[in-house]
Amino acid sequence: MGALVTVNVRRSSRAARGARRTVWAAGLALTLTAVAACGGGGAGSDGDKKVKIGLLASLSGTYKAVGTDMRAGFELYLDTHGNKLGGREVELSVGDEGDGPPTAVPAATKLIKKDRVDVLTGIVGGGSFNAVLPLTKRNKIPLVGSNGRPEVKDVSNVWHTSYLSDEPGEAIAKHVEKKVDGPVYAIGPDYQGGHDELRGFTEAFKKAGGKLANPDGKTRWTPFPKTTNFTPYFSDIKKSGAKAVYCFYAGKAAIDFVKQYAQSDAADLPLYSAGFLTEGSTLPAQGKAAKDIYSSLNYAADLDNEANRKFVADWTAEHDSSPTTYAMSSYDAAAVLDKAIAEAGKGGKEVTSESINKAIGGLGQIESPRGTWEFGDRTHAPVQKWYLRQVKPDGKKLANVMVEDLATLGD
Repeated sequence: MGALVTVNVRRSSRAARGARRTVWAAGLALTLTAVAACGGGGAGSDGDKKVKIGLLASLSGTYKAVGTDMRAGFELYLDTHGNKLGGREVELSVGDEGDGPPTAVPAATKLIKKDRVDVLTGIVGGGSFNAVLPLTKRNKIPLVGSNGRPEVKDVSNVWHTSYLSDEPGEAIAKHVEKKVDGPVYAIGPDYQGGHDELRGFTEAFKKAGGKLANPDGKTRWTPFPKTTNFTPYFSDIKKSGAKAVYCFYAGKAAIDFVKQYAQSDAADLPLYSAGFLTEGSTLPAQGKAAKDIYSSLNYAADLDNEANRKFVADWTAEHDSSPTTYAMSSYDAAAVLDKAIAEAGKGGKEVTSESINKAIGGLGQIESPRGTWEFGDRTHAPVQKWYLRQVKPDGKKLANVMVEDLATLGD
């Protein structure tokens, strides 16, 4: 009977979200007119207005699983906070980023120009981020990213709740240098995100005294997104004399890489990675091939803190899986906006894109499922802990189990 009730609750919640998204998509959000119950503005005050949020994420293509989790994380925060941020009703518009700028830019343009959002959040790919950023600057809209982000010179309207793309590799580099007795082979996809991720590892690894096994001392790049057969690369790894491998892959490429690695000549070499290799739906798809992979990430579902216990409980009440860093970072983006909008609207003040942006800069420390973090002054990205995780059995399933703290990174 308990299981039946849980299923019904899930269906009801999903149905409610579906109904709400239908209303948003139809553009039926109206300005509320109500008299404040106590204090603040009167009828027709700014406190009655909805806040329009645009969420851009990959809901199709290579990183569909990542974008879907990001969307679900943001919606979970809204579901558990009465569909309000800062005490104001929210109108959420969602755009499909797809596989990069060709689809991301039109989707972002619609959110900004047609839906007239006050804030833009989400974005999976670094290429998409760089392509969309000028749109937000021209329209003076804060961009609260919630996945990996490249370095940005002008961060005046840019905030990030996840990480800079070179940080996962940087965080684990010293650990790998200490644990591996010999050279390490570095490999990743040939696009901006891959370049950022591998640069973070290789630069920090060399600085720590490590040596790459790659013949030219440079990362081996695999064509993206067309590479599905990694077998020739594994043969090269084995011939290189490497004692371990470090990689960055995510989505379908991560599934292909791990399953083929386990069947290759290089399978006896320890595999280290940015945490996305085994994150979310990729892990069950990889199965036993993923066992014992070590990874670096800013989140693990088994972290023991009050905020994470609540987050995991709320997530698992609606999903048949553990929450991911993608969901967590997007959940935190909603939490940041919740606090910022409340601050911007104090005393019945008008809430605008500019006032929200200013309020984010004054938030200070944020309690999060990952642990306490805050925005760095220089990068507007998190100053946060990074964790070493290992794929181990957790009951009947494999899971990314937290092993130890690696480093605190950020400015």
